[in-house]
Amino acid sequence: MTQPVDPSPRSDAQHRMGRGMIYVAWLLALGLVTWIFSGWLDTQRNPNRHVKSVIEDGMYAVTLERNRYGHYNANGLINGREVEFMLDTGATTVSVPAAVAQRLGLKRGPPVLSSTANGTITTYLTRLASVSVGDITLHNVKANINPHMGGNEVLLGMSFLKHLEFTQRGDTLILKQLPQ
Repeated sequence: MTQPVDPSPRSDAQHRMGRGMIYVAWLLALGLVTWIFSGWLDTQRNPNRHVKSVIEDGMYAVTLERNRYGHYNANGLINGREVEFMLDTGATTVSVPAAVAQRLGLKRGPPVLSSTANGTITTYLTRLASVSVGDITLHNVKANINPHMGGNEVLLGMSFLKHLEFTQRGDTLILKQLPQ
């Protein structure tokens, strides 16, 4: 008696290829979940990626949402180039990390001593041709380049904020540009 012959015998190579395809599918799914989750985390850190402006009482007004850490972060522009700001009313000037200053092509001025929460450090004076948050734009803004700052967030200090009216209500901050 003869055994029936299987018309489609599966070889070891086909089994390995099948397992490989399953591994690739799992890796792609894991990569997709990671990408979605990192985007969600980034939105939690900076909910103001797309800042919108309105005109109120003849002035530009920008409304920012507080992030989950209690800070106001927002995307904006320095000299027409995109940056991320963290509003800091305790900072005397706009403070730019050295790596960001280099990317923006900022010129390092004379060194000055600056008092920070971590002590006294040396920073370098500079001037920013323009600083914008939404449609609020100021020109010739005092700033410093801080070689001790890590990361990419620019501290938006009082050399910019003193020209604005700001009102905090709950988890929102409304910035209005004062007439110059």
